[in-house]
Amino acid sequence: MEVKTIGVVGAGQMGSGIAQVAAQAGYQVVLVDVAEAFLERGLGTIRRSLGKFLEKGRISQEDHDAALARIRTSLDLEALKDTDLVVEAIVEDEGEKRRLFERLGALVKPEAILASNTSSIPITALARYSGRPERFIGMHFFNPVPLMALVEVIRGELTAETTREVVVAVAKRMGKTPLEVQDYPGFVSNRLLMPMINEAIEALREGVATKEAIDGVMRLGMNHPMGPLELADFIGLDTCLAIMEVLHRGFGDDKYRPSPLLRRMVQAGLLGRKTGRGFYTYDEKGNKVG
Repeated sequence: MEVKTIGVVGAGQMGSGIAQVAAQAGYQVVLVDVAEAFLERGLGTIRRSLGKFLEKGRISQEDHDAALARIRTSLDLEALKDTDLVVEAIVEDEGEKRRLFERLGALVKPEAILASNTSSIPITALARYSGRPERFIGMHFFNPVPLMALVEVIRGELTAETTREVVVAVAKRMGKTPLEVQDYPGFVSNRLLMPMINEAIEALREGVATKEAIDGVMRLGMNHPMGPLELADFIGLDTCLAIMEVLHRGFGDDKYRPSPLLRRMVQAGLLGRKTGRGFYTYDEKGNKVG
């Protein structure tokens, strides 16, 4: 199967990044979201990202213009009916994803592949909702998508080998490195990353050290480019909590129990960069100010 047109559902940070790299790879892209404001914000993110690549000489003006021209937007899922591959990049909530994949499974052409950018929800479960488990797979991109090389490729229990082959080829054409992992809660990336972030939050709650010291230890001692608390703000504390809950339910092990401080901050709406305040505070451009 040849993929020519890729649909992306969700024009947020991840979805806009996926749309950008797909367009840069030469695919026609249909970007769908529920509100025009979300689509405009997503296109704005893509324009800024491509503009930075142009300024740095990483792409030509011709490539810049061609990538933008390949992206069209829609408020209607019907716009995806003739796409060859649809990548879901909506909120990390199994109920929301289930409703979406039930619709997409009945809408897109029979040979089309459906993929989820979920960071933790079991692919086999989502595949069942789609009604086409053989043509369903996980494609977990990393933020910021235009800069990060990795894509976790996760097969469900019934994912066909041809589906895996097509998706691996698409990821490589996008300039990514696809690494295949098994369908376990959190896959590999978040099974390792989120407990570290959760433990950093617990250390802060217990008064082991200040947030600056905790992040400094991991930056200076472990050579991490960003401390775990700042990284949690970057990811979104609501997303961190959702992933920890998936791990906790999936493994039934209290070592994955979300920190009470994480849960309390999410309840208070302190979600990190996207709300201007999490463990740190941020200006309207997302720069850390305190």
